[in-house]
Amino acid sequence: MRLLLTGNPGVGKTTLVRAVLQQLRGITCAGFYTAETRQAGRRTGFKIVTLDGHEATLASLGRLKPTVGKYSIHVEAFEALIGPCLDPVTAGADLYVIDEIGKMELFSPLFRTRIIELLDRPANLLATITKHGNGFVAQIKRRSDVELIEVTRANRDALAQALARAIRSRLER
Repeated sequence: MRLLLTGNPGVGKTTLVRAVLQQLRGITCAGFYTAETRQAGRRTGFKIVTLDGHEATLASLGRLKPTVGKYSIHVEAFEALIGPCLDPVTAGADLYVIDEIGKMELFSPLFRTRIIELLDRPANLLATITKHGNGFVAQIKRRSDVELIEVTRANRDALAQALARAIRSRLER
């Protein structure tokens, strides 16, 4: 099972992933989700939080390359954190969770490699993926072994339970 959640920015993809994870207690999950970092009510960047509770800065305000918009991407910190938790050989998870396959994360060669490694194995995957993208993003979306699900404001609340039920059903076979 390879579920890719896509949708407009701010529609609630990360919130949906976290809601699904709440319903999957007892299933071994590995991976990460992203969260905004804020100061005085203003977004200052993004952090990565692994499912086992470790954190690292993905992006912060700045002009150090590589950049996406006004944010500098911290590739080394990102790779140090996600390398082990997305390793299909050593992580040994029933479900791998990736939030998100997007511009910032794709500056990491290791991240791209881990995605391909997971897709080349019979690994179960729940990931968010940017709605728009060429190259690597388009290749992943075109794969015949992934299911692309568009998250909208109208369907996002019902999706959490439906996705959790589908994942649990698949894993309990």
